[in-house]
Amino acid sequence: MYIINQLIKIPLHIQLFEQVKKDIIENYNVGDKLASIRKVASLYNLSRTTVESAYSQLVVEGYIESYPKKGYIVEDINTSSFQTTINLDNQKEEKETWLYDFNPVGLSKNTFPIKIWKRLFNKYIDEDTDFGLYPNGQGEEGLRIEIAKYLSKLRGVNCHAHQIIIGCGFTNSMEILAKLLSNKYNTLSIENPGYLIALNVFKSNNYNIKKIKIDKNGISIRDLEKQNSSLVYLTPSHQYPTGVTIPISNRYKLLAWAEKNNGLIIEDDYDSELNYENRPIPSLQGLDKGGRVVYIGTFAKSLSPSLRISYMVLPEQILEVYNKCDAKIFSTVPLMMQITLEKFLSEGHWEKHLRKIRTTNRKKHNLMKYFLIEKLGDSMKIESQGAGLSILINPYINIDIKKLKYLAKKERIKIYFVKKVSGGDWDALRMGFGLFNDEEIELAVEMFSRIWHKSIKA
Repeated sequence: MYIINQLIKIPLHIQLFEQVKKDIIENYNVGDKLASIRKVASLYNLSRTTVESAYSQLVVEGYIESYPKKGYIVEDINTSSFQTTINLDNQKEEKETWLYDFNPVGLSKNTFPIKIWKRLFNKYIDEDTDFGLYPNGQGEEGLRIEIAKYLSKLRGVNCHAHQIIIGCGFTNSMEILAKLLSNKYNTLSIENPGYLIALNVFKSNNYNIKKIKIDKNGISIRDLEKQNSSLVYLTPSHQYPTGVTIPISNRYKLLAWAEKNNGLIIEDDYDSELNYENRPIPSLQGLDKGGRVVYIGTFAKSLSPSLRISYMVLPEQILEVYNKCDAKIFSTVPLMMQITLEKFLSEGHWEKHLRKIRTTNRKKHNLMKYFLIEKLGDSMKIESQGAGLSILINPYINIDIKKLKYLAKKERIKIYFVKKVSGGDWDALRMGFGLFNDEEIELAVEMFSRIWHKSIKA
């Protein structure tokens, strides 16, 4: 017998469907016949339409089938293969809590301009916003226009809005690019050490990888010229992870290499906006007259990594390929996010925010550098500083790295190493300062210095 309650909100046909389904799974055999629609309707005082709806859903889901002159017959659903125990206790993920986190890419929560962002969102996301259509696959034109203006003014990039592709973060942009270039290129040259995420994206798209060593002037052009490759990925303004900058003479040599080899340079403008000791270095793309550079940037370091917004500037020859590919069909960034960011740029908030974030992080950088020198002294050397959200250090003395990692975890101090995200043989500690408030930095470095000194080998 089934219990059909006419007083509850669950529709009658759903109640019947659920109970018959349970009955089939637990009690029926393949080939058994269900009671007729007329009989069930009469027995439970239901309309025939209600019973027909329940039986129709059972047919759709494959529990029964309707046969002429036979009625509704139970099908072979093999329920034994699908018996699972479902844990309905929605336990929260346990996250490690850290006393001090030297995250080298994080920004402190209070740096995001949340009041301005909310005001712009509420002002421009209204009933006129069309949520009935898919957004422009290339990115909303208004946002692309504003990014083009910004890149031209502050980064020296030569581009127009039609060349810009909006992506959902760096990895997404690189995935799109790897697919666009796959018909022409099969080998990627990349800095060593370099950005492992970029390497992995191209590797997963079946490119051969050629690693090129880094010297004091960035990627070794001599070694690049020896490689059988015409595609190279670079971080010329602030090499990841060493911090080396490619000088102007070598930039022209790279462009000449690309022209000679019918090649292409992927310029990742990593950390270019966060330079604390010099003016931001103009882009390599801005020197390019032959359409040999793809320029890539994001808003992760200067605005928020949570927004997941990146952009590419494609030369016209690559843009032609993009316009014919499937990647252009669907946008990977929500419409609301694009509109709000467009207004953030167009109303002048972005440039003000950049000035503020540079000032804020310059102070944190200087505090981190000062206390590292004060607390660690001659036991360490600074490998890279002056830009980005971290200072790279290495020991001058013999340090037991395993012990350092063990003590750091024990004392709830989160530390980061270059090698994990860059590959290669070179390593360094990444002393990030972005997550800290100014007043926290001295104590954070003090706590780190204690485990550092305990890890020195006798």
